[in-house]
Amino acid sequence: MSEKLFSIKVFGCQMNVYDAGRLRAAMSERGWRETENIDESDCAIFVTCSVRDKAEQKVLSELGRFKASWERNKRPRIAMIGCMAERVGAELPKKFPWVRVVAGPRQLGAVPDAIVDSCENGGLHIISNEDPNARCDLSCATAPHDNPHKAYITIAHGCDQFCSYCIVPYVRGRFISRSPDEILVEAERLVKGGVKEITLLGQNVNTYGRDFDGVRSPYRFADLLRDVSSIKNLLRLRFTTSHPVDFSDDILDVMSRGGNICPSVNLPVQAGSDKVLREMNRRYTRAEYLALIGRIRDALPEVSITTDLIVGFPGENEDEFEESVSLFEEVRFDLAHTAAYSPREGTPAAAREDQIPGRERARRLVRINEIQTNISREINRSMEGRIFEVMLDEAAQKGECLLQGRTATDKVVLVKAPQEMSGSICNVRVTSSSPWCLEGELL
Repeated sequence: MSEKLFSIKVFGCQMNVYDAGRLRAAMSERGWRETENIDESDCAIFVTCSVRDKAEQKVLSELGRFKASWERNKRPRIAMIGCMAERVGAELPKKFPWVRVVAGPRQLGAVPDAIVDSCENGGLHIISNEDPNARCDLSCATAPHDNPHKAYITIAHGCDQFCSYCIVPYVRGRFISRSPDEILVEAERLVKGGVKEITLLGQNVNTYGRDFDGVRSPYRFADLLRDVSSIKNLLRLRFTTSHPVDFSDDILDVMSRGGNICPSVNLPVQAGSDKVLREMNRRYTRAEYLALIGRIRDALPEVSITTDLIVGFPGENEDEFEESVSLFEEVRFDLAHTAAYSPREGTPAAAREDQIPGRERARRLVRINEIQTNISREINRSMEGRIFEVMLDEAAQKGECLLQGRTATDKVVLVKAPQEMSGSICNVRVTSSSPWCLEGELL
């Protein structure tokens, strides 16, 4: 029997990267070998995203190119995994017959055997998540792939926030925390394997442990953060993403004690207008958000704060958009992930009749990005001449003999250094900057 080959392509968030790592381990355990060449693989696994329409269009475009290969030799079979697979489901194989396995993000445990059966027996497997509280997970842990020094760990699945624009609760299900013992064992194994930096992942990490009530004594995200940070030889610990409503002072207390928890917080605001925030079902006001920013900066003077923002939400008028502009100018985020509103079928916001025209959404996006670019440029320029500890972890995408690393505050730094220094933490003096990164010299 010839060796079976698989390939994996990841679309979207860091949680998809983590899921891909576990699927990679599970397929390897079954004797399959990974190849970077999709066209030579027996099965190509697509781990997909549904947060915005653009993410789905990328997947559909990729799927279309396999028609000739499928008609010629029935290869490769495609396994569609993740949020888009959950949302679209059985419709995919009708349009693309080479899609032979479809499974949502909560059904990963059933995927490897489904792939094997499809390749050996020609079966079509459509595995849906009918119960939003159920989960069929993989028992194997992920392993670092592209970067041996850094790893992700998903600490919870799903989301209970139900923001009116967001598809996540419908495709990833209700919020379920993983066992702290399970997370700690995985983190310790990664560190023993050489990982120096771990990022804890969740749609809203701050609500970790809320579903433990009545099952075990209170154990919250601050407790998990403290316990993971105590693992010997773990140099850096990060987490994402936080919801402003649930970012409690006990988290700040753990972070402010120093150590290896990085002073970097992603705190999505999504809008600067109270009216828009209310219609988004975000459950906080602009004033409450600004107060939280103040508490974070008081507790962590060197903190970097990034955010997410949506422009052109249905019904958002020009004055309400200007409130987002003024919030950016007041807070001065280090970085912002911005997007024009994208209607997601099945969400309350998508059903509204007061949709903002695409051209206007695009105009607002350009304007807010220009403002944030100038802010990021000024913040980064103020770091020139200063010395930072930088963990060098991979070759820079551009530039000969350059390594890329990050400060504890998550600033990207480019340094001329030999490849063998990858994985080390070094003192670097910043010599120049741009809105997106710093450049420096080793000391």
